[in-house]
Amino acid sequence: MAKLTIYGDVQLNKIPKEIYGHFSEHLGRCIYGGLYVGEDSPIPNVNGMRTDVVEALKQIRVPVLRWPGGCFADEYHWRDGIGPKNSRKKMINTHWGGVVEDNSFGTHEFFELCRQLGCQAYVNGNLGSGTVQEMSEWVEYITFDGVSPMAQLRAENGREAPWELPFFGVGNENWGCGGNMTPEFYANEYRRYQTYVRSYHPERPIQKICCGANVDDYEWTEGVLKTCFRHSEPELHGFMDGLSLHYYVHPEGWKSKGSATEFDREVFYKTMYKALYMEHLIEEHEKIMDKYDPERKIAMVVDEWGTWYTVEPGTNPGFLFQQNTMRDALVAGLTLNIFNKHSNRVRMANLAQVVNVLQAVLLTEGDQMVKTPTYHVFDMYKHHQDGMLVKSQLETEQIGSGQWQIPNLTESVSLDSQGVLHITVTNLSAEDSFPVEARILGRAVREVQGEILCRPMHAMNTFEAPETVRIDPFPQTELTREGLRFTIPACSVVHLAVK
Repeated sequence: MAKLTIYGDVQLNKIPKEIYGHFSEHLGRCIYGGLYVGEDSPIPNVNGMRTDVVEALKQIRVPVLRWPGGCFADEYHWRDGIGPKNSRKKMINTHWGGVVEDNSFGTHEFFELCRQLGCQAYVNGNLGSGTVQEMSEWVEYITFDGVSPMAQLRAENGREAPWELPFFGVGNENWGCGGNMTPEFYANEYRRYQTYVRSYHPERPIQKICCGANVDDYEWTEGVLKTCFRHSEPELHGFMDGLSLHYYVHPEGWKSKGSATEFDREVFYKTMYKALYMEHLIEEHEKIMDKYDPERKIAMVVDEWGTWYTVEPGTNPGFLFQQNTMRDALVAGLTLNIFNKHSNRVRMANLAQVVNVLQAVLLTEGDQMVKTPTYHVFDMYKHHQDGMLVKSQLETEQIGSGQWQIPNLTESVSLDSQGVLHITVTNLSAEDSFPVEARILGRAVREVQGEILCRPMHAMNTFEAPETVRIDPFPQTELTREGLRFTIPACSVVHLAVK
């Protein structure tokens, strides 16, 4: 029997809601056809934003949305996406599919989407092919409330009041598609560009996100931080508020990646093994960050994460469209548990991507929409947002296939503002259930409500069968003198709300 100990009176830190963020890039059908269909579309919409998609995303309380990329960000010139739509510049999306980008979704449309979702905006600026002036003027256009050329231009385009811009990324993947830079070169560019990303309103500061490493490139993290803080130790707040990290799970490696739907038991465990590597990456990059930022003022921002498979047969390879199974739900659950337990440093994360791309929470086709297994995990885990991380310890056993040995269970626990304890547990076994004995110390347990996502590892939702994978009640929890007892089925994610 697995032993779970929850120290109910030991609260460690707040779990920022931004850990449950999402990512929208001009890639495939994420924006066009996914989030945005245009005002004249027969698909129900409000100001061009799909009503069904917006309502579904509001259900999981999307806290922050990153845009416009991704690799697209460092070839995006924001002036192309403002003004009358019939006069906006058309371009070829060279990164993703070679299709025409008509720029009908631009700055005004993005902030309208954020308004409808009730979420915060995370804008990624163009450092790779843009200029300091261009980036500075975009920030002015978005945020300045006064007399200035950019504020006047914004008003001419129909928006008098400025928007709030809580997060701004100074470039993206500048070690690769964002310019193939060295860490030292990028760090010096970051110092220069961020200087002109001004917070015009002291009560609404812009948090600046520096481009961090790809996977285990610790040399990048070291080089960027060493160069950034080499001269006169600038005040961290307002100079660098976050350092990004990107990590995707490729079960069969970067080149072949593997199928989203056709995999055997060994590949299933290989996927879980690689997903669990996220914790090692966080801990190793954290050690380097601690050297330069021992007070942990700089957030680790995992603003691209998720599974990345070979695209679905018959689809544009540049659109990165993939299906989503219970395997992906488990990856989401275990990763969010990791983020929760490291939320004293990881303070924002953005799943890639929100609709129709990579590990999407929603898939659309014409006027149809389907919620993926990953969507349901975010729906179950939303109760952790802004809760207090509670100390917990879980005794696990090793399972897996061959060299792909993993712990059978992962967990995280939080306490919400109403005093409800939220426990999330993933069972990473494809075939075995496990009894769990949970001791809850420091608080009495009066009642528990449970919900579960549980299906075989290949189960998915399709447009023909959209409810194959869904959240079900989980009443099989027994209160004990010390806490509670339950058996978690194979290939499942459980959420328990304990009062």
